[in-house]
Amino acid sequence: MRLLLTVSALIGILCEQSLAADAKHPNIIFILADDLGWTDLGVQGSKYYETPNIDRLASQGMRLTCYHNCQNCTPTRAALISGQYGPRTGVYTVGGIDRFAWQTRPLRPVDNVVNLPLDKITVAQSLKNAGYVTGMFGKWHIGQQGAHHPSQRGFDEAIVSMGKHFDFATSPQTEYPAGQYLADFLTDKAVDFIQRHKAGPFFLYLPHFAVHTPLDAKQELIDKFQPKPPVGGHRNPIYAAMIASVDESVGRLLATLDELQLAPDTVVIFSSDNGGVGGYAREGIGRESGDITDNTPLRSGKGSLYEGGTREPFIVRWPGVTAPGSTCDVPAIHVDVYPTLLDIAGAKPPADYPLDGESLVPLLRDPTGLLKREAIYQHFPGYLGIGQGQWRTTPVGLIHTGDWKLMEFFEDGRLELYNLRDDLGETKNLAIQMPDKAKELHAKLVAWRKAINAPMPTPNKGDAAPAAKPKRGTKAKSKANRQ
Repeated sequence: MRLLLTVSALIGILCEQSLAADAKHPNIIFILADDLGWTDLGVQGSKYYETPNIDRLASQGMRLTCYHNCQNCTPTRAALISGQYGPRTGVYTVGGIDRFAWQTRPLRPVDNVVNLPLDKITVAQSLKNAGYVTGMFGKWHIGQQGAHHPSQRGFDEAIVSMGKHFDFATSPQTEYPAGQYLADFLTDKAVDFIQRHKAGPFFLYLPHFAVHTPLDAKQELIDKFQPKPPVGGHRNPIYAAMIASVDESVGRLLATLDELQLAPDTVVIFSSDNGGVGGYAREGIGRESGDITDNTPLRSGKGSLYEGGTREPFIVRWPGVTAPGSTCDVPAIHVDVYPTLLDIAGAKPPADYPLDGESLVPLLRDPTGLLKREAIYQHFPGYLGIGQGQWRTTPVGLIHTGDWKLMEFFEDGRLELYNLRDDLGETKNLAIQMPDKAKELHAKLVAWRKAINAPMPTPNKGDAAPAAKPKRGTKAKSKANRQ
């Protein structure tokens, strides 16, 4: 009897090992919109924009309601792909420091790197090493020439396109039907990638150029929204049509997963790279006509490090893991995505390569859970203007821990302290009222900057003396850019 039990137990162990060996890690799809604001989805509160497919995705998964990216697109993409904060990559903004007239301000910005340095190990490389087939279609914006092209950074297949929604260029050059909308073209490529690699596992990165300017959309969708009455600051039918095209893209991907019976084995993530283009008029900068959308209740918009510029939708559907329709309000940030994807894939982090974030998988399993880290950070040692002599932000750093957010403005050392649970719109600066709390958080922010060797802007002496040198990569040329 004992021998039979032993043999039976051994067979059981062998069966378990066989099943484990045959177990397939889930496919991963990461969809990234461009300039989509926190409230620009139906599930995020909009009563004007229509996003039934993204709303359905949220109803089947989890929304992280306190997720953040950078204030504009290039640094967000660098952080997502490298898993590192800006001080490690040298990527803080779009373009060169002379894009805006910093010479009129007290500080000289830190020089900016525009191409993700080649010594960075991308998330695509790590997933490819773990056995994933990798594909990327859309806006890259961290270097697309030569060795910087995503096809050389871990993606088995990659087509880059941005800048125009019709009559667009691609790298490499790719044919498409005359008059096709870019979001539809990218979705075609994504669907084809899924169909060809359905045996999996695959990692699909779909960074749309929509809903970035120029405002341009399919006419039938514009006509749909033209007669619709505005609701709050959501009112632009062309912008609404662009959002609808992104939503159509999400719907097509979800339908493809259903048709191929891949949905149960695929993690789908949807987010945006930075805040919506709006909220400036309330800040007394720009013109109200320049507010394409409205991020209310969040303050300000793209280009600012107030919540309207950095807080983004983040939706995850992981069948069997994320509870349908759930939400989580634990603070999260772009550098968390890389370790999260590795955790989902059962992949090891690259050796001797620092990842600044933490896997969000514990939160995806339990939205009431906690992470090991104490805080998330932002470091922006530059300027972003809007109009003549007006600024979306001046050099600033911040720490966000729990309900508390402290901002330090580097020109004059001003501190702003907010309790985001009580004051999501950042209307009440508590720094003077609560000096001990401000001092505590400021000390932690300074300690983080020291630990990560974050370069600081230097006094503007009216000459061309260099600021702190950026990390290895390509320095940005002085070129105007609307990003």
